[in-house]
Amino acid sequence: MMKIIVTKDGKELGTRAASQAADVIIQAIDARGSANVVVATGASQFETLAALVARQDIPWDRITGFHLDEYLEIPEDHPASFRRYLRERLVSQVPIKEFHYIDGQAEDIATECTRLGTLIAAHPIDVALVGIGENGHLAFNDPPADFDTQEPYLVVELDEACRRQQHGEGWFPTLEDVPTQAISMSIQQILKSAAIVCSVPDERKADAVAQTVEGPVSADVPASILQSHAATTLYLDPPAASRLTDSVSAKG
Repeated sequence: MMKIIVTKDGKELGTRAASQAADVIIQAIDARGSANVVVATGASQFETLAALVARQDIPWDRITGFHLDEYLEIPEDHPASFRRYLRERLVSQVPIKEFHYIDGQAEDIATECTRLGTLIAAHPIDVALVGIGENGHLAFNDPPADFDTQEPYLVVELDEACRRQQHGEGWFPTLEDVPTQAISMSIQQILKSAAIVCSVPDERKADAVAQTVEGPVSADVPASILQSHAATTLYLDPPAASRLTDSVSAKG
């Protein structure tokens, strides 16, 4: 069952989301000596990742990280590259044991998806840090999302709403510069995570949040599938929660 927590602002959102993720990670390490984590990117994760890397009690040398999604044919040093984002905001900041990036420039994309799938099959995920797109996407699974594929990673088409969001957030100078394809972790692979911590700030996400939480589970709102996950916590700031009903927004 999805748990909803509305925080007072984006900073508290990040602190509380990071605190839960850290607790799950530490519990996993205490139980078996290691932890496996999926990490998202984008503006929604700024505060959460900043709070997570600031923690002094996480044994990063026992953690294996996985990349959630990446554009095709974007160089690693491009300002919008998610590899660059993760390197700058996480991997270079902590002594993580290993981090498995998605190579969107791989010579053979099918082989790259297979490589990633083999790696993640050997590392059951303890916690996935994710967000929700303005169009309701989960990772880069834009609507209508494939809820059925069992492939861990797949090539997806980015719809115009998704591409407008990337341009609107300032990652690309024009809409035409935003790629039309990406490699994304699949819906079913995300749902295999023991815990999911979903960080969603900003009013521009409010409609997607309301549909995710209060609407039916539908491929047209990919993030709505989180309703079916046993341990998802959705962290919102007040603008992101602004279109929820009072009974829902009061949770947490």
